[in-house]
Amino acid sequence: MKRVFGVKKDKEPPPNVQDASDRITKRGDSVDEKIKKLDAELSRYKEQIRKTRPGPAQEAVKARAMRVLKQKRMYEGQRDMLYNQTFNLDQVAFASEGIKDAQQTMSALKSANKELKGMMKTVKIQDIDSLQDEMMDLMDVSNEIQETLGRSYNVPDDIDEDELLDELYALEADMGMESEVGVPSYLQPDKESDLEELNLPSAPTGHAAPAGRTNTQADDELGLPAVPHASIRS
Repeated sequence: MKRVFGVKKDKEPPPNVQDASDRITKRGDSVDEKIKKLDAELSRYKEQIRKTRPGPAQEAVKARAMRVLKQKRMYEGQRDMLYNQTFNLDQVAFASEGIKDAQQTMSALKSANKELKGMMKTVKIQDIDSLQDEMMDLMDVSNEIQETLGRSYNVPDDIDEDELLDELYALEADMGMESEVGVPSYLQPDKESDLEELNLPSAPTGHAAPAGRTNTQADDELGLPAVPHASIRS
């Protein structure tokens, strides 16, 4: 059967864009080499035309130069066509790479989306709002506690600041009078009769009693018996 129908040959894979671009680039390089050779030949013919006198010989050189120039123009047209094909293949390759990058980006986004969905199941916005509200309540309670602990004791709430200022000014005036008189105003008697009622005894001078003075002295002003003084005899 194989001899009759033959063996099925394996199909070669179709060339990709990069292979086609490489092959066209090689053809373009070979065309460039041919154009360079023609340029060198044209330069030689140009030199011969310049050195040859006008006549049949110069015309023959010009005919050969025209033929070479036509070949050069043909190769230049082929080279331009190959360059255009290479440019088109480069555009296709760029678009293909862009599509591959887009596919990879989509795969990455799908994977990230799946992970985010799994993470969002454990985090709820309601729980976050409740936590924030609870933290704000705790901070308010903490501030109230601090204010309560920092409150002064035995200080009435209905104190008039104007009365406190008047009292402060009065204290300052009393302090000024004390510095001038020497005795605080609250210790000074209001009337002369008050000073007489006090009738305080005078302070002792510390002098020794004279000799021969008897101990039978009258009571002092407070009604207490006088302290006997000892006499020193020489």
